[in-house]
Amino acid sequence: MYGANLSNILSAHTHAVLDVIAWVPYGIGHFALPALCSAMMFLFAAPGTTPVFARAFGYMSILGVTIQLIFPCTPPWYEKLHGLEPAHYGMEGSPAGLRRIDELFGVDMYTTSFTTAPVPFGAFPSLHAADAILEALFMQYCFPRFRPFFIFYAVWISWSTMYLNHHYAIDLVGGGIFAAIAYYMARTRWLPRPQLDKSTRWEYEYVEHGDRPRSYDEEYGNAGYGMGLLRRPGTSDSDEWTLGSSSSFDSTSRGDTVCSSSSSTPGILSPTTPNDDHYDVWSKVRIGAKEGDAGDVYVAR
Repeated sequence: MYGANLSNILSAHTHAVLDVIAWVPYGIGHFALPALCSAMMFLFAAPGTTPVFARAFGYMSILGVTIQLIFPCTPPWYEKLHGLEPAHYGMEGSPAGLRRIDELFGVDMYTTSFTTAPVPFGAFPSLHAADAILEALFMQYCFPRFRPFFIFYAVWISWSTMYLNHHYAIDLVGGGIFAAIAYYMARTRWLPRPQLDKSTRWEYEYVEHGDRPRSYDEEYGNAGYGMGLLRRPGTSDSDEWTLGSSSSFDSTSRGDTVCSSSSSTPGILSPTTPNDDHYDVWSKVRIGAKEGDAGDVYVAR
């Protein structure tokens, strides 16, 4: 019912090569990839992506550990060592399949740390699976051309957790659900939208956040239904963008009308202002929204 058969099948036949293949994501990638993914998103994704990822990762991990403490669940290695004997927190943990890695390399990377682990029965949800799936979801959103690789990594670490006798299949399902909830909550409201024609964060001139559908009053400017959504505090409508430049908004995709304006400086094209609430991501200055549009658009020069 909870995937014991699948876990037992995958861990029944072991080999040194398979041990190393399983160890790479479980023993190395799990600890290194959060920092690596954060760095990649900071450098090459839209400005503001890394803080959203960090918060989603942190809150998901806190919730996962809380559930592990309140509802402790034994991993597959416990059943193999102790059968149906009742568990208690005074019992030692086990490195399970990672013991073979220590023996293979002649070091003590996991035996002592897992044996003396303070939470030996934190199998559900699997944070190895949750972290990997959350990383894969954020990375495929920011870098969709590499989506197959990110999916492969999530499957790879899921297999390794069962091969090394640390999780049942149900633990992976629970971790995946946690990751999906954290990701879609972040994407709906706070995650900056990637612009695939931009290679680094410094090429972004504006940033749009979230992908929630517009409400009726946001779309058509009906103040009677807005509950304060239409009118946001602002300082000026004078921060405008160059007509016809690469920073102009896509009027087809957003439905905005680009209008020309005069320029006080000869030789410089007069900019245009999108009908939206703007935020300069470099100077941290907010420019107020024009009536009739309340999209979450942030601008940087």
